[in-house]
Amino acid sequence: MSERAREFVRGRGRYVDDLRFPEMLHLRIVRSVYARARVLRVRGAIDGQELKATLPASGEGAGAGPLGVSEPALAQGEVQYVGQAVGAVVAPTVERAEDLLASVEVDYEPLTPVPDLRAARSSPPIHAALASNVMAEYALGPPFEPPTAPLVLEDEFRIARVAANPLETRGAVARFESGRLTVDASTQSVFSVRAGLATALGLAPENVRVREADTGGAFGSKGSLYPEHVVAAYVAMKTGRPVKWVETRTEHLTSSRHGRGAEARLRLYAERDGTIRALEGDVSVDGGAYFAGLNAFTPRFIGFQLTGPYAIERAHVRARAFYTNRVPLGPYRGAGRPEAAYFLERMLDRLADETGLDALEVRRRNATAAPFRSPLGLEVEATRPFLEEAASALSYDGRPAPGVGFSFFVLVPAFGPGEGARLKVEAGQLHVWVGSHDHGQDHGGWLRGLLASELAVPEESIVLERGDTDALDRGVGTWGSRSAMVGAAAVLSAARKLRASIESEKGRYDARFLLEGHGDITVFEPQAGQSNALGANLVRALATPSGTIEVREVRAYYDVGRALNRSAIESQVVGGTLQAVGQTIGEEIDYDDAGQVRTMSLGDAGVASAVSAVPTVVGIAEHPSRLPHGAKGVGEAPTVGVPPALVRAVETDTGRHWTNLPLRAHDVYLRRSAGP
Repeated sequence: MSERAREFVRGRGRYVDDLRFPEMLHLRIVRSVYARARVLRVRGAIDGQELKATLPASGEGAGAGPLGVSEPALAQGEVQYVGQAVGAVVAPTVERAEDLLASVEVDYEPLTPVPDLRAARSSPPIHAALASNVMAEYALGPPFEPPTAPLVLEDEFRIARVAANPLETRGAVARFESGRLTVDASTQSVFSVRAGLATALGLAPENVRVREADTGGAFGSKGSLYPEHVVAAYVAMKTGRPVKWVETRTEHLTSSRHGRGAEARLRLYAERDGTIRALEGDVSVDGGAYFAGLNAFTPRFIGFQLTGPYAIERAHVRARAFYTNRVPLGPYRGAGRPEAAYFLERMLDRLADETGLDALEVRRRNATAAPFRSPLGLEVEATRPFLEEAASALSYDGRPAPGVGFSFFVLVPAFGPGEGARLKVEAGQLHVWVGSHDHGQDHGGWLRGLLASELAVPEESIVLERGDTDALDRGVGTWGSRSAMVGAAAVLSAARKLRASIESEKGRYDARFLLEGHGDITVFEPQAGQSNALGANLVRALATPSGTIEVREVRAYYDVGRALNRSAIESQVVGGTLQAVGQTIGEEIDYDDAGQVRTMSLGDAGVASAVSAVPTVVGIAEHPSRLPHGAKGVGEAPTVGVPPALVRAVETDTGRHWTNLPLRAHDVYLRRSAGP
């Protein structure tokens, strides 16, 4: 355990809510109680008539899809989801701010909501300026004439929305001094928040500084700009006083970006020997009420991955995101990868059932014997050798067995556009800033080992600094299983330039020259193309007579390239497995037909607790990547591989076919009780 991790265990972290400044004000947000309504009047709060800013897309997926209707920082004329920010109040104490919040009056004129994907396809557009509720639409892969095949399998799948629910909710403290805005935030990317604030408030980027406070988890929910960041910054600029906002758990469930929320209809054309000849898909994503970048990009990203690790020569996918009266969709651990793997792996299990082949054999017959680029654009290495390696490592022979499920998948990290890093020597210590932030993954573990090896310095002399746009001006952020890949590559590039500068000055390199000097190197290491990884999971589970699912064991075998820190990898896999299990058998953000959120507490959300932890066996394969340090992504792998394997385990135990997530206990009970 690193020293920084020990500080957290000792309760010495400095999170947003630990920050104190003189004359600080506390911000509370007035939120819509309607899924869709006109806002006629707001009394007793700052509102959208005063603050007319809108949110640019930022964070993961920003700019990757077509533009759409942006969310206002405070509602301007209409509200489009329950929990949308309508007004703001501030006071010297949290208690007084809560009192003021209760005194605010808002007059609404309710409108008919579009609460889900089904309604979005057939209802008039929720935004009057648009012709339909389609947010984005893509066609992937060349269309083809349906082949003559003895087997044509079709199925439909649905994955419910979930909330990230990190231990620490979102938060920020904004200050405005001498014409410059400084924001301390719980975030995955100081760069996304800085760029978003500068655009929303009309500030020059150099007049905005964003610093990462200690961040207690994120899982995708803290990668972008939110309305509350803009409102806090605006009030700080208006009053000249520091302004703190910390999200409540209910606000997190209703107003943070949810993940998943996807549906698909897939059709496989196959031979009776299990060979897939072609795939057609139709993917729909519930993008929520406003364009946020990733929600428009997600259907394309899901469609891009729908051939997975298999050599499917013909594939065509229609992929769409729709506007609904829900909070805008955002990333959640995996962000499109788990959806694609679930849809495809469930079809592979269907194919195994139809052909009478075992689950391993049907995958073996479609795995690639050589590197392959799919018609959808996905690049994979030869996958059959890894499949055999994984089956052996997992002690899996493929033969049908009650309560056993298997999955095989490709993990597609967020590789481009690269990452930034800075190394600065001061007072005998090597200070490190890297654009991929640490918010609980213990990046310091692999970073110190990498630098100690490259520069021959003691690990205790290496200090990993928090994200700070003044210290490192250019970077990206932490998401998409990218940190140990592109973050470490950037750090390694900076280290080699630092070493070269000493060799040039001194004629040779020595660690003493480094630590006794004053070197300062900043780089942005670009990355392009794809650098994907393979993984497999085996799950043992059964359904009890009451319908609850007991997960007996999860086995993982993931290719991590080069393992920079085995302890950190194993921790990521164990934690990710628990999240994947939670999503599969209980987690959901549930809406009613009026667009009201019925999930109002952690208990309602179905989040798996520590007592739900399952025995997890972690297997690590090391097939180095083309990066100089050889690492591949791993952080999201369990959320990709565990759900389809777990659902298959329940399927083989119950003898019932399952398509939708989560598997609700009452559904399992009712279907088992119904008999054959």
